[in-house]
Amino acid sequence: MRQKPFQQDRRFDFANDHQVRLLQGAEELFPALIEAMDAALSDIQFETYIFDFTGSGADVAEALMRAAQRGVRTQLVVDGVGTGTLSPAWAQRLAAAGVQYRVYSPLGPLGLLLPRRWRRLHRKLCVVDGRMLFCGGINVLDDFHDPNHGALDAPRFDFAVMATGSLVTTASDTMDQLWWRMQAVRDVRQRRLPEALQALRAASAAKHAARGGNAGPSMRAALVLRDNVRNRSRIEKAYRRAIGGARNEIIIANAYFMPGGKLRRALVMAARRGVRVRLLLQGRYEYFMQYHAARPVYGALLQAGVEIYEYAPSFLHAKVAVIDAFGDKPWATVGSSNLDPLSLLLAREANVVVEDAAFATDLHQRLVQAMQHAGHRMDPARYAGRPLRQRVLDRIAFALMRLALWVTGNRY
Repeated sequence: MRQKPFQQDRRFDFANDHQVRLLQGAEELFPALIEAMDAALSDIQFETYIFDFTGSGADVAEALMRAAQRGVRTQLVVDGVGTGTLSPAWAQRLAAAGVQYRVYSPLGPLGLLLPRRWRRLHRKLCVVDGRMLFCGGINVLDDFHDPNHGALDAPRFDFAVMATGSLVTTASDTMDQLWWRMQAVRDVRQRRLPEALQALRAASAAKHAARGGNAGPSMRAALVLRDNVRNRSRIEKAYRRAIGGARNEIIIANAYFMPGGKLRRALVMAARRGVRVRLLLQGRYEYFMQYHAARPVYGALLQAGVEIYEYAPSFLHAKVAVIDAFGDKPWATVGSSNLDPLSLLLAREANVVVEDAAFATDLHQRLVQAMQHAGHRMDPARYAGRPLRQRVLDRIAFALMRLALWVTGNRY
C-alpha cells in the first residue's frame, strides 16, 4: 500500500512564508554568510560541527569577530569532537573580540570510550538578527582543505540553504535553548546554582525582538530537527514518507550512507513500483567505518534496480535529496543529517525541507550534473564479484557498527 505523501503530514511545521536559496559548497555559502554577518545589527547565533581556521574558514571567523567588536551579540557553539581544542592564538582573538564561545560535550579524559559521548552536535546552523537562517551540511572548513588529508585537488561536494520566513524563529529558539542549557550545566558544575536557575529560565523565555518578513514569491518549507528527546526520528520519518509518496524519481546524495531496514525497504519498494531511484554516494576513501560499513547494504538496492553512483573527484559531504522535481508535488531536503545510524540515532541534526518546483529543479540539475560528469555508476556484477579482502573488511566494519549500536541500546 502506498504511503500518504509527506505533504499531508501535519506533524511537521510547514508554512508558506519562506524564501529559500540553494548554496553549493563553501564557495557559495561563505560569501553569503559573511555578507549577512557584516550587516548584522543585534545578534548572531552559530552552531557547527567543525570550525577550522584554515583558508576561507578564517574569513568566517574574521566576520564573526567584526560583528562582536561593533556590539553584536555573537554566540558560537562547536562540537567537542569535530572542532576539538582551539589554538591559543584563535581562542585569545575570539575572546578579545567579544565572541561568546562554547564547546558542546567536550570529551574529557576518557574520550569516546564513554558511549554517551557519541551523541554529537552535528548540525550546521546560523541565524542572523532572528531574520535569516543558514542551514545545511557545510562545516566552517575551506573547500580545498581537509584536516586529515591535507590539500584537495577539487572542492568538497556539499550544500546549504539561506532562508527567511517562520522557520528562522524555530531555528533561533532551538539554538537559544541549547545555549542556555549549556550555560546552566556550566554554572552547576561551578556551583553557581542561582546563575544556573536563571539560565534555565532564559532557555524557555529567550526570544528575539526582531523577526523577519519576506519580500517576493514565497515557498513552502519547514525545519526538521533531530535530537535525543522529542525529535528522535523526525528526519528519518520525513525521508520515509517522501520516498513512500514518490511517483517518478528519487535522487539522494549522501556522504555516509548506511540506512536502516525501514529506509532501505522504502527505497527498494519505490524502485519495484517503477520509480527511478538514483543514489550519489561517497566514492573516495575517508574513514574506515563509514566507507566499508556502507557497502553491505548496496546488494539489495542494486538487485531492486536502484542506480548507485560513486563520487570521486573530492570528498562528497552532501546530505540532500530531491523527489519528483518535475511532478505536481516536488520535495527536496538540504541539511546536516547523513543516512547512517550516527546521524539518525545519536547526533543533533537539522534539515530544511522545501516543497517548491523551482528549488527542487535547481537541486535536481546540480545532482544530475554531478552524477553524469563526476560519478561512476556501480555495476551490480562487479559489486557482487569484488575481492574477498574488500568483502571481509566490509563485513567487519558493518559488524562493528552494529555492535556500537547495541552498546548504546539502539536498534536500527
